[in-house]
Amino acid sequence: MIGHLAYAAGSPCPTFVLDAARLPREDGALLAHLAQARSYLASAGGGHVLKIALIEPSPHPMFDLDYRFVQALPGAPDRFDLRGSCGHSVLASVLAASRSGMLPRLVPGARIRVRVRNNGDSVVCEAERVERDMAGFTVTFVQPSPLPFADLLPDGRPRTVLADGGEQVEVSLVASSNTYAFVDARTLGVPDQAALFDAGGRLLERLESLRGAAADLLGWPRGGAFPKIAAVLPGADGGVAARAVTVPGWHPSIALTGAVCLGTAMRIPGTLPWRIAREHGTDDGLVDIITPGGRTAVTAVTSAAGTASDEGALLWATVARKHVTFQGSFALTPLNHLQFEEVAQCLALSGAV
Repeated sequence: MIGHLAYAAGSPCPTFVLDAARLPREDGALLAHLAQARSYLASAGGGHVLKIALIEPSPHPMFDLDYRFVQALPGAPDRFDLRGSCGHSVLASVLAASRSGMLPRLVPGARIRVRVRNNGDSVVCEAERVERDMAGFTVTFVQPSPLPFADLLPDGRPRTVLADGGEQVEVSLVASSNTYAFVDARTLGVPDQAALFDAGGRLLERLESLRGAAADLLGWPRGGAFPKIAAVLPGADGGVAARAVTVPGWHPSIALTGAVCLGTAMRIPGTLPWRIAREHGTDDGLVDIITPGGRTAVTAVTSAAGTASDEGALLWATVARKHVTFQGSFALTPLNHLQFEEVAQCLALSGAV
């Protein structure tokens, strides 16, 4: 079997892209094969690769590519989380699919429509610039119909109080592309952007603990990758500063789905990101999210909003200026038996013509 590696700028690691049609459909057998693939990759120096994308041409007439994300978890090669998605891996998949022949060759202006099997997201990846091993994209997460703000709040309200370490901490739980817990960093003793970006292990541990409390509230396992969490506050020069946590530590920037979720949260009245965005007057239109790894521009387009219980709804969210590099393809020796059809099957098809 052939594996592909592609890296989306801002991601904590490359994405390991595989042809889903060659792998078992049943989760138990699938994960057993992925554990073999992961062990093989680690033996070659790829133990840091914790993102896996399973792709194939979509049978749905509205989409070009079906995509399923698998989050590999540290600790053992057979530890995975199938719950969420990854926008950076969507882009890596589009470039790998184009390079492998699964999709037509990318050209500027091409729009690839991706169906995310994990959560039903519809993602449009528009190529802006294409070079030999790199492509730049604008990415839009499109709702098939307006999604009411109430449906984006897993706890049914814009702010939730979590009990953590004997303290009560207010967060906003928002589910858009992935589920995030957003906390105002100032309530954790972090006064400004510089302090947020300089913070070390103590803040990381606190955020991990809060993430665990959010997982408990949602009925999800603490040891998984979801929900995600990010500390946010007003940016030093406008926009919103964010520090996000990933597997297994600080995110170098912010996940693409995190940018979408944060941009959406800024449009939902009453959430902590909505309040923070309004401090700089950046609660409408294009918003810059400032991270230790740079800036990400996001626009969440919504219908008219009053309060979270009104008719406000998400239409789509767009992230611009995302770049992906194709790193190469290689034979995945432990899964070589999955690469080709049996000779008898091929001959039977040729004889039927």
